[in-house]
Amino acid sequence: MATQYQLPFQLADSSLVHFDSCVGDKWVGAKSGQRFEVLDPGTDKAWASCPANSADDVPAAAETAHAAFEQYRKVNPRQRAKWLLKWYELTVAARDDLAQIITHETGKPLAEAYGELEYSLGFLWWFTGEAERIHGSVSVPAAPNRRLFTIKQPIGVAAALVPWNFPVAMVLRKVGAALAAGCTIVVKPSPETPVSSLVLAELAQRAGIPAGVFNVLTTDLENTPALSEALCKHPLVKKVTFTGSTRVGKLVATHCAQGLKKLTLELGGNCPFIVFDDANLDQALDQLMTLKWRHAGQACITANRIYVQAGIYDRFAALLKERTAAIVVGHGASAGTTMGPLTTPRGIDKASAQVEDARRRGADVLLGGKPLTSRPGYFFEPTILSGMTADMQISHEESFAPIAALYRFETEDEAVQLANATSMGLASYAFTKNIDRMWRLLENLEAGMIGMNTGNQSAAEAPFGGIKESGYGKESGKEVAVNEYLVTKTGTLTIEGQY
Repeated sequence: MATQYQLPFQLADSSLVHFDSCVGDKWVGAKSGQRFEVLDPGTDKAWASCPANSADDVPAAAETAHAAFEQYRKVNPRQRAKWLLKWYELTVAARDDLAQIITHETGKPLAEAYGELEYSLGFLWWFTGEAERIHGSVSVPAAPNRRLFTIKQPIGVAAALVPWNFPVAMVLRKVGAALAAGCTIVVKPSPETPVSSLVLAELAQRAGIPAGVFNVLTTDLENTPALSEALCKHPLVKKVTFTGSTRVGKLVATHCAQGLKKLTLELGGNCPFIVFDDANLDQALDQLMTLKWRHAGQACITANRIYVQAGIYDRFAALLKERTAAIVVGHGASAGTTMGPLTTPRGIDKASAQVEDARRRGADVLLGGKPLTSRPGYFFEPTILSGMTADMQISHEESFAPIAALYRFETEDEAVQLANATSMGLASYAFTKNIDRMWRLLENLEAGMIGMNTGNQSAAEAPFGGIKESGYGKESGKEVAVNEYLVTKTGTLTIEGQY
């Protein structure tokens, strides 16, 4: 049991933390009795354990969520909003403890953990208001003596398959929308980051959210595929939302297709970051430093391919190297750390392979390029590659590591062609002071989100999602996100007599 572990950090409220799954109002283990360890990426040491739930545990969770849905769907939207607001307030009060947990689950520095919480809390605040903004419509059709009505109703039980890189933000972005709509939900967190999800479940209970509305099933890597498939295929689950890789997203879509489940997919990114010679270089570098090195490059919207116009390429590369050399790599909880470890050892292997591939094909390593093996944990040097070409691995696959890959371009048309030369289309970034060019880029870049002289474009009030193989559907934003958890019914009324 989890009590055998000594937490490597102090909590102001230790009763927040549970190490069992949450189903209804109970904290439960797996039917098999199996558990798995939660590792600190900064030390490679276990600090907790959670149930290794399997597909056998899905029916009980789905049935509990469905029983709760039959009551929750009828709750007045004002009451749902009150519960969400209380949940928001309690999460604000618990953020010091949550920040510590995020750091020891993901490896990100404490400052970034607090940044994630600030970002995450925006979703609860936003969906508190959206709960009361769900509207139908009335219209007059072409046929005489008729009126058309639409009403929107919650779809039912939702399942959320959540990644490890932003474990609190991704839970609240999905659960906040579902609960605002009147749905109940079963969350499957990543094996790397289960504890923060369980804290959120405890806070939801304290907020008065009814039992069974928000459920959490933890599991290990081995059981993740089967448990996720069982959730997608369970007949009581009507909606699935997944954030993760394109490869796994295609599997999730296949599972959901069998039951024609409503599905939102937020998948991988291979995001271009384009800097034109008329850009404000300080502005572009400021944005790139945050966008590229945040969480050691482990974000779906991070800058994967950095295209710099030829006239400023050398200067930009030198300035980026100078700033990057000042990054302090260390444990996320250590004072002074500005970049933590990768979250999994798999990330080290992939980063090493990508750097070696680029070096073999002619790229220059301006900085870094190797794992940091002098300390425990999953650390990789902040790395800058120059002279990148389209045939290199990083050009066509997501990096998810602290690697800044620099490409040279000459013209706007060339930059657009290079930026769009990927199967993915999550986000693109462009830096220029030419307003005509910026408008052309907004329309010509193939991505669901375009950062115009900014690298920070994700917020609760903005629809989030991609095109092409980066998925479909939107999360957050006005009406859009809540609509993903609603069905629309049409009523037709025939009117007799004069009117």
